[in-house]
Amino acid sequence: MALSTKRVAIIGGGPAGLIAAEVLSQQGVQVDLFDAMPSVGRKFLQAGKGGMNITHSEAFPDFVNRYRHRQQEMLPLLQAFDANALRQWSHELGFDTFVGSSGRVFPTDMRAAPMLRTWLQRLRESGVKFHVRHRWIGWNDQQHLMFATPDGETSVAADAVLLALGGGSWSRLGSDGAWVPLLQTRHIAVAPLQAANCGFELAWSDDFRSRFAGTPMKTVVASLTDREGKLTERQGEFVITERGVEGSLIYVFAAELRDQLTQQGNATLTLDLLPHKSLARIEQELRSRGAKSLSTQLKSKVGIDGVKAALLRECLSKETFTNETLLAAAIKQFPLQVLRTTPIDEAISTAGGVCFSALNAQLMLNTMPGTFCAGEMLDWEAPTGGYLLTGCFASGYVAAHGITKWLSAQE
Repeated sequence: MALSTKRVAIIGGGPAGLIAAEVLSQQGVQVDLFDAMPSVGRKFLQAGKGGMNITHSEAFPDFVNRYRHRQQEMLPLLQAFDANALRQWSHELGFDTFVGSSGRVFPTDMRAAPMLRTWLQRLRESGVKFHVRHRWIGWNDQQHLMFATPDGETSVAADAVLLALGGGSWSRLGSDGAWVPLLQTRHIAVAPLQAANCGFELAWSDDFRSRFAGTPMKTVVASLTDREGKLTERQGEFVITERGVEGSLIYVFAAELRDQLTQQGNATLTLDLLPHKSLARIEQELRSRGAKSLSTQLKSKVGIDGVKAALLRECLSKETFTNETLLAAAIKQFPLQVLRTTPIDEAISTAGGVCFSALNAQLMLNTMPGTFCAGEMLDWEAPTGGYLLTGCFASGYVAAHGITKWLSAQE
């Protein structure tokens, strides 16, 4: 039988599901895409609100390193569809790209909505059928897919299935992790979902919280040594929140901080609050205050005021704060001890998901021939900066080609 007689059901209208629909429809396969929400691509749109960062321009070996403990599993996926392939896809869709100062890649108009509209129009023109407000609830006795819809439950039979259901964060956009027990009842290995690219909670005092929640902590260098002894340092900024800290600099270290909290019960991110000044210079400036108050000297001579000064007072003992040597050392190596991640639903993404051991190289479930998985529901994670989106595209692309290969073998 020709591929044009085959029907594939894709569950999930995020980037992984959409790119798979594109690959399959180009092969002549009949594609039905189902999504629980009233429209598809909602998290894609949310991610683009601050500028649609589609991928990153760094060298491929460094790019792959961003996937931490899943480098080996993600390597063949990224080799099949890498950052250059994603940029080429964007160009062919009609959206040129540019590389920002940080190495991140954006469409020239920076917006996600026009890109998504154009993409969906192209998919519809290629024959992809969209079924929204269809929440997948498992299988019936005939092993057909079951969906809850506004008109009641309905079943769908397909020659192959792609599950691209997302992780467990931002449930209001459709990624709620409700698929986990559905797969676990089929004895499919699923690593517990955890917050990734997330903020962290600290024990702020009421006074500090009321005065500084929402305040950016600018121009600091954060450092953290992982369990293998590797030191990572990065300059940037983050934001003080009601409960703790969040922001781009925090997300760089989020996975390691989370893992240390899980394994050790504690985790500390070290901050250099004045990266442009040496320890010796800071100590000298503190000692030269004469009759000035310490607060005045910190502000006028050292350059520590506002939220940075308040952070020192909030977290340091009186002995440390009033001793020039200890205070200078704290400014250069401030220990920000985090207590826990913020709730998983508030995270940008999640770690955990369907274990790669449960899948073959084409991302088909070993125990369910014809059922494939892709996207954030797989057990991998990556930092923000275009790596998440590229990983979703790459896995959807590989799964789609795996589906066509599998369907052809069934003839």
